[in-house]
Amino acid sequence: MNAAASSSATDTTAVTNGEARDAATGLLRPARDPAQVLRAARRIVVKVGSSLVTNEGRGLDAEAIGQWSRQLAALVRDGREVIMVSSGAIAEGMKRLGWATRPKELHELQAAAAVGQMGLAQMYETQLRAQGVGSAQVLLTHADLADRERYLNARSTLLTLLSLGVVPVINENDTVVNDEIKFGDNDTLGALVANLVEADVLVILTDQRGLYTADPRKDPAAAFVHVARAGDPRLEAMAGGAGSRVGTGGMITKVLAARRAAGSGASTVIAWGREPDVLLRLAGGEPIGTCLVADAPKLQARKRWMTSQLQLRGAVTVDDGAVDKLVREGKSLLPVGMVAVEGDFHRGDVIAVLAADGREVARGLANYAAAEARLLCRRPSADIERLLGYAAEPEMIHRDNLVVTAA
Repeated sequence: MNAAASSSATDTTAVTNGEARDAATGLLRPARDPAQVLRAARRIVVKVGSSLVTNEGRGLDAEAIGQWSRQLAALVRDGREVIMVSSGAIAEGMKRLGWATRPKELHELQAAAAVGQMGLAQMYETQLRAQGVGSAQVLLTHADLADRERYLNARSTLLTLLSLGVVPVINENDTVVNDEIKFGDNDTLGALVANLVEADVLVILTDQRGLYTADPRKDPAAAFVHVARAGDPRLEAMAGGAGSRVGTGGMITKVLAARRAAGSGASTVIAWGREPDVLLRLAGGEPIGTCLVADAPKLQARKRWMTSQLQLRGAVTVDDGAVDKLVREGKSLLPVGMVAVEGDFHRGDVIAVLAADGREVARGLANYAAAEARLLCRRPSADIERLLGYAAEPEMIHRDNLVVTAA
């Protein structure tokens, strides 16, 4: 609807301070069409909570996991890349150990996670294999995603699995973490994974229909939030409440996860996990649950972040041919075009790309550390493995991780 439309009984949009807001919820309306965002999504992260996976703590729900696996497999066959972030290890461990209530002691939580993780991985492997799709277990901690080298290693592994048509099944490594079990949640992990692999969409499946402006059990005037802009501060005020006795999250963790995912351009859908064919219908653009749309697509969001980096870790000087390839043709930076390296940067750092006269023409994420880059100057990509003993990527900076800054 036109943002300038007058407010009327049938109008769903109001304009405040030049921004369109939904008249019923007061939330910012996204500039991007949510249906188009969902239909165009090629890389999708799906997070499902403990209460759904374990049928409210009664043990792994084979039927539900089978239904999600069928949909995941269909998405893979459709050319999509999908990752499942699944809670449920501690809850399944509790069931197997005969514990009716979630323990408070750290060592007991870790023991439950160790027991339950066996069954959780086996269940997904069995159900996905029945659909003709391979799976891989990946256990992560927040520390893995905070350390540069571990972050890049995890990213490389996940992207390789996706390229092979395998569905990674990710859970937090509750057996070895400490404060994450008490304070962490897999909604946040889902958002971090979406950031890690630069997903288009994060789908959070929950036991609720989606987000309301208030608790509908207490406020009969509560309105359902169909669509809003991720990161709108009013969303956090609307969300609240603690998690179930099985899980640790609530609606607030999902809203915060959506804000985090939007930082890398991923939109988020919060939907009821038992909605029939929910993943397939969402992929078709059907408006199910609450869609919190990122204000910029993933490529634009990443490049916006790179251009905002004030403290570059180093630079590479390139020849005129490389400048032309980068600026005019939108190509990646190959080692053969580099003539000099400055600084002491690491793999994954943002570095500048300089022309021979010293002006910055681009910046991007380095695939190799400074010491390695110096060895690669003027060398063809085919020599990387011989010179370094390994070959992470054929490019020094891939075009998807590079933004041209020259006028």
